[in-house]
Amino acid sequence: MPLRRFATPLALLFVVGGIADAQTTRAHFGPRLTYNFDMDEVALGAGFTAPVSNRLEFYPSFDTFLVDQGSLWALNADLKVRVTGESLNWLYMGGGLNVQRRSLGDNHNTNTGLGLFAGFESLSGWVHPYGELRLVTGDGTSGQATIGLNFTLGR
Repeated sequence: MPLRRFATPLALLFVVGGIADAQTTRAHFGPRLTYNFDMDEVALGAGFTAPVSNRLEFYPSFDTFLVDQGSLWALNADLKVRVTGESLNWLYMGGGLNVQRRSLGDNHNTNTGLGLFAGFESLSGWVHPYGELRLVTGDGTSGQATIGLNFTLGR
């Protein structure tokens, strides 16, 4: 997969991250539940956020889909940017690399693509509920909705 396919969206995230107000300063980890509209499948997973700077977060996540036969999992390596403005600090957007692997018997298929998302997250307290919509490209395009909880790590 050509690097330039990801270079422009990632560069845009760094630019937007450079002008966004700081919103989080600690790492977070938590469970998530995802529904993929195109595959009509549900996944259980986990996500992690770590501040890269006071304006940008590294946001990897992993989902295991509950398919009837075989296995299907997805790994995301994303960057998350908070929307500027104190009254909008609950809103975020981002994107990054998406890798999906489907196995059924002796057949295995790995697909890489781009994931773009937007979401909302409560930043009150040490438990932060969130929800997001994601568009995944690769061998086609699919849409996903995710809900989850982020637990603040450290004091």
